[in-house]
Amino acid sequence: MTGPAVFPWGPALLFCPADRPDRYDKALERADAVILDLEDAVDPARRGVAREAIVASDLDPARVIVRVNPSGTDDQAADLAALDHTPYRAVMLPKAEGVGDLAALGGLEMIALCETAAGVRAAGELASADGVVALMWGAEDLIASLGGTSSRHADGRYRDVARHARSEVLLAAGAAGRSAIDTVHLDIADLVGLAAETEDAVAVGFAATACIHPSQVETVRGAYLPSDEQLTEAVELLAAAEAAGGGVFRHRGRMVDGPVVEHARAVLRRARDTP
Repeated sequence: MTGPAVFPWGPALLFCPADRPDRYDKALERADAVILDLEDAVDPARRGVAREAIVASDLDPARVIVRVNPSGTDDQAADLAALDHTPYRAVMLPKAEGVGDLAALGGLEMIALCETAAGVRAAGELASADGVVALMWGAEDLIASLGGTSSRHADGRYRDVARHARSEVLLAAGAAGRSAIDTVHLDIADLVGLAAETEDAVAVGFAATACIHPSQVETVRGAYLPSDEQLTEAVELLAAAEAAGGGVFRHRGRMVDGPVVEHARAVLRRARDTP
């Protein structure tokens, strides 16, 4: 059985347009890691300015991820040339659709963003590739790649194809011993909906959730941080497991076996790893 992946960043990852260096420090101060975005968040005419801003920046490289442009584009070649002049070694690759898309990124820590139909289908191949530390999925580009118009129902629930893609990416990452990152919640004001989605992400094993606005960070962190009640229950269950000496046992009227013990250990890991 593949064990839980070691995720090098905290649970709240905040996107920041790379052409807004005035926001870099604040974004990094608010979140566990900042994703300096050279792709969708930047007007193509300003990508040169954005690259210059990244080269001129002086952020903690251990907490910086740079989203470069898709493979095979002139923009990506320019992005990587700029990164050569920085200490930043973690990149997010949008629209990843196969191992060939990773070739130009050798020597970097990679997050493969599976956000097209082909990318979701290739998630297992991408997760197993050298240098990939995590997978992330994206709903809106996925729907666009299918010729659709909306990833969600009117009540905010994801449509089935988006839920399927989310599960596929999570399973592919887990099977390869990699981490999975849940996608952004576009309705910035809907913190209740964000909390519900993040709580679900935590429950099924995502390591982090991406944010598009600083106001979302504390909601995400709150979902990943176990409550006092959850911590108490986990500690008591693990103590009961040690006293039982292994195998199946009964605790508070519930049958407990190996997987349930692992769930309790996961709660303690989250408490340790969430700021």
